[in-house]
Amino acid sequence: MLGWLVALCAVVLVIFLLPGSKYFGSQRRWDAWFQRQEKEGSGERRASAGAAAARGAVELVCKPSALANYLKKHCRTFTDYATCAGWTWRFSVFILSAFELCWPYYSPVQFVRDNLQLSDDGLVALDWAVPSYQKRRRTSSHSSSPVLLIIPNSFGKITGNLLKLCEVALSHGYLPVVFNRRSQNATPLTTPKLQQFGDPTDLREAVRYIRYRQPAGRLYAVSESSGSGLLLSYLGECGSSSYVTAAACLSPVFRCQSWFESGLCWPLQWALTLYQKMSLSRYRTALAATVQMEALFSSCSLRGVEEALFCQTGTSSFSITSGAWDAYWERNEPLRDVDEVAIPVLSVCAKDDPVRGDAQSTIPLELFETNPHFFLLLTERGGHLGFCTQPEKRAFDLGASASYFGMEGCVSNWSHRAVFEFFRATTDFFSVEERSKQLAAKRRGLGGAAGRAFRHRSISTCKRVPACSHNIHAIYNWQRSYTR
Repeated sequence: MLGWLVALCAVVLVIFLLPGSKYFGSQRRWDAWFQRQEKEGSGERRASAGAAAARGAVELVCKPSALANYLKKHCRTFTDYATCAGWTWRFSVFILSAFELCWPYYSPVQFVRDNLQLSDDGLVALDWAVPSYQKRRRTSSHSSSPVLLIIPNSFGKITGNLLKLCEVALSHGYLPVVFNRRSQNATPLTTPKLQQFGDPTDLREAVRYIRYRQPAGRLYAVSESSGSGLLLSYLGECGSSSYVTAAACLSPVFRCQSWFESGLCWPLQWALTLYQKMSLSRYRTALAATVQMEALFSSCSLRGVEEALFCQTGTSSFSITSGAWDAYWERNEPLRDVDEVAIPVLSVCAKDDPVRGDAQSTIPLELFETNPHFFLLLTERGGHLGFCTQPEKRAFDLGASASYFGMEGCVSNWSHRAVFEFFRATTDFFSVEERSKQLAAKRRGLGGAAGRAFRHRSISTCKRVPACSHNIHAIYNWQRSYTR
């Protein structure tokens, strides 16, 4: 009940305080703000459907490459984003973002949990999503279906966007599995240690377990919001040994240190800080030996909570040194090993994201313009995880009726379609490239073998018996057909 009250307070604060926060002051500023809202509202009412689609235009930022050209040609979703008509977007972007983060969402998808014991006796949880109508709760280890590893935000909040992503993944034939960090989402805390923001050690062991359980299926990964920091850290540290075919980040936070320091407006800062304190309150006694709980629960910002958890030094008396914060982010910044990423990574961002902050200072455009493995879909509107489009007439087929999942006639999420189309296109591209290499190698091998066989046979036949002329011509023609 308390969680619902906190979510309601956060939504009210975001709706009523944030749009006018930068206009607090004189009455003239208030009048200017109301006049501006009225003017923009009348302009949007006069706009046509085509103009609405133009406002939701998508920009693909990437380095020119063969894969980029293939994506532009085969990913139609990249260019058909059109926001829902009838919204005053400059105002409703906060409502939409708060709705995606806080509003409860009923999903018929159920989860089967695997508690994975780590090498240091800690526990993480893997929740496998299955349709509720499916009688067999466990998937076979011999299944060749692709696995979709989903990483929630760093606070462990299961959002409606994540549940919708599991539904769409099941409809596309994937096996969705949600990674839960230590102590998050009712995961037992067996050691007095929590996972740092960008430490991929636990995720690496979870990926090994997934590969052991589903060895025949390809592995894909999707992260949302601040959880993208963990995914990018894992891909950077593991490089070509990540076992992941392709990855995607939905509304990611790239510059995480500055985001913790000054990236959030105060209503969202207060709401997330309160949520994190409530999640850690049940482990007050267990963490008392390693964390100064008074400093943790008295902090009023995300930075204060992070410092209390991971930046304190000393055994008997806890203290925070001046360089501990910077040293912490040297080990946990998501982009620290970005040059080692060896798979395609798609990031879906909106310029008006109120959680990430200003697009010019928070999105590293130079990364996408210089690194061939990174692709950015940048939209004008969408907020934080709120890439909603017009309702679709036909729901995805999950093996049951469309109305069973309640997806018929509902507002769809464009980013989910873009992600799965990106996965399909990259897989097809690499399959074509692999077949081309194998065919070229086969032609070279057969050509060399045919030449050697022809020379050996011609010499041997000349020494033993006088070969017939038509046999020699047949061997020569066969050798020519493979060496061309």
